[in-house]
Amino acid sequence: MSLESHNHGDFPKASVTPAAVSIVGNPPTEESEETATIPEVDKLVITIITDNYYDTLRPSTEFAKRHYIGPGSSLHAEHGLSYHVETVMDGQSHAFMFDYGADLHGVCKNMEVLQIDVERLEALGLSHGHWDHWGNMVGFLKSQRDKLQEGIPLYVGEDAFAHRFAQRPNGLSDLDQLRREEIEELGFVKIVEIGAPTQIVPGAYLTGHIERTTDYEKSKPTMLIKRADKLEPDAFTGEQGLIFNVKGKGLVVVTSCAHCGVVNTIRHAQKVAGVDKIHAILGGFHLTGASPELIQRTVADIKAFAPDHIIPMHCTGFETISLLANEMPDQFFLNTVGTQYTFGA
Repeated sequence: MSLESHNHGDFPKASVTPAAVSIVGNPPTEESEETATIPEVDKLVITIITDNYYDTLRPSTEFAKRHYIGPGSSLHAEHGLSYHVETVMDGQSHAFMFDYGADLHGVCKNMEVLQIDVERLEALGLSHGHWDHWGNMVGFLKSQRDKLQEGIPLYVGEDAFAHRFAQRPNGLSDLDQLRREEIEELGFVKIVEIGAPTQIVPGAYLTGHIERTTDYEKSKPTMLIKRADKLEPDAFTGEQGLIFNVKGKGLVVVTSCAHCGVVNTIRHAQKVAGVDKIHAILGGFHLTGASPELIQRTVADIKAFAPDHIIPMHCTGFETISLLANEMPDQFFLNTVGTQYTFGA
């Protein structure tokens, strides 16, 4: 399994051809036995810019600092997800964003309240092409044009710009699409399409294509993608998660929706990193409305990984969050918008 690494000093600081697109790596195959160790980070800081839930009365802990609202400092919660991530290696800090939520005004207000320094961003990443993860992206890019670095890379997987739909009980729902041309026309963002695990800033890796190894984490037939004017089931082959190897702690695995399955994602991260120990799992697990059997099997397998922290978010669903809290009370942490997680020194 190949790992792709990019030196961000190589990205142009002047103009970049708007249509420039880099294709990086190939999807891993089941026959591949090679593993590649990813470097350790000294510290990892993840700030939740937006998520589905906020509660100002919940306490902070040693590794998780809550944001407490007051007059003029309230935060916006929505059906969306957005992360700010900082890695620290050899005394050097590197920052990027992963996913952008849906509401421009709410997310941008949260970034202001949380004092997210846009000028320090070295890269941008997108997990997949659903509106609750990219809906704010173009507006964010336009509003922060003067602060974002020229030629900043935007990492995406396969089908990030595809038109998607969902079959609802009351009919077909159009989920819209992120339009590549809207980003290219801005003239300062470099789109980088990936298939293999890829380092986007030092110590931060996108998963690349996530191998499906469980027998129960299946694509939902109600999730559809448009190809050649036809709708077909969406396999989410281009969905991306994040992998970090924290010194002395183990892996931190971050999902957004885990359409490929949260257990599949964790196993894939272990294989990519060559590390078994799981320190933390956080993100959306896409189990809202799932059957009790599916929820129970997923929670049992998550428990078997014995993570130090389990932090479900976004589309995980009340039933799954409740079961995780009951089954893993010492590891469970309820996420709220604005929480800042620090892993490592």
